[in-house]
Amino acid sequence: MDEEQDYITLIDEDGNEELFDILFAFDETEKYNKRYIYVVAAGSEDEDEVDIQAFSSDIADTEVTDEGSLDMIEDEDEWKMVEERLNQWLEENEEDE
Repeated sequence: MDEEQDYITLIDEDGNEELFDILFAFDETEKYNKRYIYVVAAGSEDEDEVDIQAFSSDIADTEVTDEGSLDMIEDEDEWKMVEERLNQWLEENEEDE
């Protein structure tokens, strides 16, 4: 991971706060017009297996770390696009190691 790490705090439906590392984010403007953000629980990136979570937000947000809401990705075609982008990112970063 980069020396400079971005973090985000997510609050669940029970009001519990959890800190996450932002892996990367990208904007998709052709079909869904959304920003997508990939996160892992803070400190877990050194583990053998990590749970990568993906969320979407309104593309009008200027920064992924601004206060606002992140939405679950529920559309099957949208989820496939998000998985493909994640796999591409994982392959690119595997080569850098």
